[in-house]
Amino acid sequence: MGITTYALSDFVRDLRAIAAGTTSYGAIIERVRPLAIRLAQSREWLQKRHYECDPAQGFGVHLLHEEPDHRLAVFAVAWLPGHGAPPHNHGTWAVVAGVDGPEKNVYWKRMDDGSRRGYAEIRRVGEEVIAPGGVVSFLPDAIHSVANETDRVTASLHVYGRHLNYTGRSQFDPERKTETPFSVTVQPT
Repeated sequence: MGITTYALSDFVRDLRAIAAGTTSYGAIIERVRPLAIRLAQSREWLQKRHYECDPAQGFGVHLLHEEPDHRLAVFAVAWLPGHGAPPHNHGTWAVVAGVDGPEKNVYWKRMDDGSRRGYAEIRRVGEEVIAPGGVVSFLPDAIHSVANETDRVTASLHVYGRHLNYTGRSQFDPERKTETPFSVTVQPT
């Protein structure tokens, strides 16, 4: 019995079929999680350039796949040592699988009702470290922050229902109690 790899093209085919089969974010996430782990572990798609980071941003975002209407976006994300992303939501469902090194996710809960534009009260409610083979997932309004607490660049595989820069998502500052738009710089392919 030969060992078969799980290619990015196989994952995209499966992702399209899952998204076409249901509109339930929970059902999509449940079906995508094991496939994201499988793709992350295959590493056949991972290239040296996927470890490149934008120093100003603190991480590198590398587009692996995106549908023409910006749905079903797949990224390799590299995190500089001691850097991460502030508390943010995604505005779409998300599945993140560990590829190389640990990624600390801190979970936040919104405490206000969201009725005041630009204002948000959030409270830290937990954390989880994912390593290669681990996975976390999020509904569109879930809030988390990310940190690379190691001394080297780490990498993870990110799968979204829609490209992050087309969701209207937000970042949050728990000290200033603010909510502002959040987009990322995507590394050139």
